[in-house]
Amino acid sequence: MSPYLAEFIGTLLLILLGNGVVASSLLKHSKGEGGGWIVIVITWGLSVAFAIYAVGGYSGAHINPAVTIALAVHGSFHWSNVAGYILAQFLGAFVGATLV
Repeated sequence: MSPYLAEFIGTLLLILLGNGVVASSLLKHSKGEGGGWIVIVITWGLSVAFAIYAVGGYSGAHINPAVTIALAVHGSFHWSNVAGYILAQFLGAFVGATLV
C-alpha cells in the first residue's frame, strides 16, 4: 500500500469514527442519543488507536497535518513528502466527514 493511500485511509477512519459517535450521541431519534461525553471521548481515543493500527506500518500513521509538519521540522520526515501527506489527509478527512 502506498503511504499516501494509507494516510488517506487512516484519516478517513479517524474522522468517520470520531465524528460518527458525536453525530450519534447528539442527533435526535438516533440509537446513541444521549450517550454523553464519556462515550464520545472513549470513542475518539479508540478512533485514533484504530487508525494508527490500520495504517501505521505503511505510512507512520501521521493522520494529522500538524504531526507531518512537526516531524519534517524536526528532521524525522522528508520535506518532499509533506505536500502529498497533507493532501491525502485533507482528502481522507473530507471523505470521512461526508460519509458521516
